[in-house]
Parts: sequence; structure tokens; C-alpha cells
Amino acid sequence: MSKSEPKALSLFQRIPHAITMLFGIIILVTILTYILPAGAYERVLVDGRNAVIPNSYKTIASTPIGILDMFKAIPLGFKAAVEIIFIVLSGGIMFGFMEKSKAVENAVGTLVKKLGFKRKYLIIIIMTFIYGILGVAVGYENNIAMVPIAAVLSLALGGDLILAAGISVGAMTIGFGLSPINPYTVGTGHKLAELPMFSGAFLRSCLCFSALSVMAYYNVRYFKKISIDASKSLGKGLDVNNLALSKPIQDYVLSKNNWMVITIFIGGLLAILYGVFNLHWYINELSAVFLIIALLCGLVSRMSATTMSETVLNAVAIAGPGAFMVGFATSIKVLMEMGNISDTISYQLSSLLQGLPLYASAICMSISQSIINFFIPSGSGQALATLPVMLPLGETLGLSRQITILAFQIGDGLSNLVNPTLGGLIAMLSMCRVPIDRWIRFIFPVLISVLCLAFLALIIAVTINYS
Repeated sequence: MSKSEPKALSLFQRIPHAITMLFGIIILVTILTYILPAGAYERVLVDGRNAVIPNSYKTIASTPIGILDMFKAIPLGFKAAVEIIFIVLSGGIMFGFMEKSKAVENAVGTLVKKLGFKRKYLIIIIMTFIYGILGVAVGYENNIAMVPIAAVLSLALGGDLILAAGISVGAMTIGFGLSPINPYTVGTGHKLAELPMFSGAFLRSCLCFSALSVMAYYNVRYFKKISIDASKSLGKGLDVNNLALSKPIQDYVLSKNNWMVITIFIGGLLAILYGVFNLHWYINELSAVFLIIALLCGLVSRMSATTMSETVLNAVAIAGPGAFMVGFATSIKVLMEMGNISDTISYQLSSLLQGLPLYASAICMSISQSIINFFIPSGSGQALATLPVMLPLGETLGLSRQITILAFQIGDGLSNLVNPTLGGLIAMLSMCRVPIDRWIRFIFPVLISVLCLAFLALIIAVTINYS
């Protein structure tokens, strides 16, 4: 090949921009409404939410999506996702005030100075597991405020924003997706299957720990690669303004004001944990706490009204693109509902599983849940839509109810690593300023490795008749 010929792009380099990718999915879903028959299951209320009645699927009058309705789904998507959109903005505002006070930068700089760069790989491993535990025990969107801290830490250690996303978003997604105590997937599944709540925790815990170990390994491996050759960084050109350390590491100390801001932040997190577990708080309450933290940080830092106002607008400008992506992605879910093809896809995929060998049926059940997850990204929503169908199907195939729920959890939880229709993923990536096209290039090898590990766990579950 001559020097003048351009170098061929790899498969990952051909991944389109996030906006292009999502718009392509919007067009695809619109076309599917003309190809797939519209259909629906009958549903019954379970604890205030609609669950599918098995064997009740029937076709209904076709509802293909026209061009006007396709574009109309975009503002409707923003309307449906308004709570997640605002938590992105409120989280950005909170971090904007903490950044303005220099509390986060000084805290991270002091931490790195105390531990030293010689332990940087150990820090990456420890932080990956800490974020993973947050995903296991606290939830998903509940941890959105913690993501920018990983960004500051990664840059302080000499990493990039992609590494920051691996430490935080990757670990929390795996931890939440494979959590043995996930109330949205495992909890809902056990309730539908009439199994003891969170039973079978040992195998799930082993799988979750092993998957987080894989994530930590890949984070360290990537960090070493970009430390040796900075040109291999996937984070080149990403905006690190207000995230990178601004002075030599030896100059960092925590002032009295920094400690006050950190105390307010920790107090807010404790209030959130109490509210989530005891008062059933969700996204709107979290957004309110983020705004209260922001206001208190501004007051204790003695910011003027003008400075506080400018800080809010600057933070919104930074968080705005991520908030837009959340609404844009949610329009796909709206299109599916308008076209009435969500249940059709679930029905057709479940039908394909019949007649498969026992081990293959468990793995293919998990793969089918991964596919459905792109169209029904809510974990509890997908459980209520598919498990009433999959549970009796699994028993017909010879799979215990516990195995069916494990297959569902793996398919739903791990596909979230690359799911462009999942608002929470888009929101957290936006908090560390990483576009999903670059994220997919980084996380795809991790996804394949963890999926192989998870399928091995499924094979073991079938072998021991996990029940």
C-alpha cells in the first residue's frame, strides 16, 4: 500500500456519532412498524404496575408510523424523559458549584498526593470496586452525582475521560446489572416467580464480583496502554475544562471552606440514601437534593448572586448535550409504543426458543432479553413484560424459574453497557463528557468478556439445576 493511500478504518472506528446512531434506530423502528404486525398481551395489575398475562398475545390493527409521527415522537420522548433530563442538569449544577469552590479538585489532588503515583493502578482497582458496590447496593441513576469525581480522579492520575467512564459508569452498570439484590430485575422476577426474595444470591454474587474484576482489569490495562502511548487514548479532544488539575500535585491542600463543601456533599448523599431506602425517593427527590447541595455550597463559599447565577448557566451549558441525548434516546421507546410492536418482538423471540437444547435455550433466552432491552430499556418494565411469558416457557424447556430469572438478569443487565436507548447510561456518560460512540469502542471488549463469563455461569446453573 502506498503512503498516499488512507489507512482503512477499523470496525470500531466506523461507529457513527451518537446522534447519527440514535436517529438511525429511530428510522429502523419506524420501518419495523410497517413490517412487523402490531400486537399486544393482556395485562393485569401487580403492585400497581401492569404485568403480562401468559398466552394472551394477539395481533391488533396495524399502526404504522408516518413521517410526521416519527418526528413527533422526538418531543414526546423529551416529555417522557423529563425527570432524567432534569437530574442530569441538576447534577451538573451541583458539580458546577463544587468545582467553582475548588473542593473537588483540592480533595482529589490531596488524595493523590497522600497515596502517591506509585499506587495509581491500585487506586484504579479500588475505585472500580467502590463504584461497582455503589451500583450493587444503591442503584443506578441514584449514583449520577458520583460520576464527575471519577473524571477528576482519572485526569489527576494521568488517565483520560474514557478511563473515568470505565471506573464509574462501567463499574456501576455491571454492579447494578448483576446485583444479587437488584430490586428492579431480581426482586420483580422473584415476586412474579413466587420465589423467596433475592434467593440464589451466592451464584449471583460470584458472577457480579468476577465481572467487576474483569472491569478493573480492563481499566488498568487501558490506563497502562495510554500511559505508554498517549496517541492510543480514545479520549483525545474531549472537553476536560474544569476537570483537570490546575497546579502541581504537591501544592494541594484542603481548606476549611473545602471541608465545609465536602461535608455538605456527604450529608446530601446520606440524605439521599436514607430517602431512597426509607421514604421511597426517586429521581425528582434526588434532583431536589442536588439543587439544595448546590445552593448550600454557593452560600458557604460566599459566592455573590451574580457568580451563582453564572455558575448555574455555565453548568447547564456543559450538561446540556447529555440532557439532550437522554430525551432523544427516549423517543425510541415512544415510537415502539406508538407502533405497538414491543409485545410482538417479545412474542416472536420467545417463540424462537422452543425446541432448543437445554443449555442453548438458557443462553439464547439471555440473548433474547438483550435484544428486547434495546426496545424496553427499563429493567422492571422489561421484567413485567417478558418474565410472565418466559417463566412458563422456561419450565416447558426444562429450566427452573431461578435459571430463567438469571438469564433475564444477565441479558438485561449486561446489554445496558452499550444500550443507546437507556436514559441512565446516556445521562452518566454525559456527566463525564464521553459520547456513546467512543464509549462503545472502549467497552465492547469488556462486554464480550463479561458475557462469556455470564454464559459460563448459566451453564453451571443448568448443570446444578440452580433453583
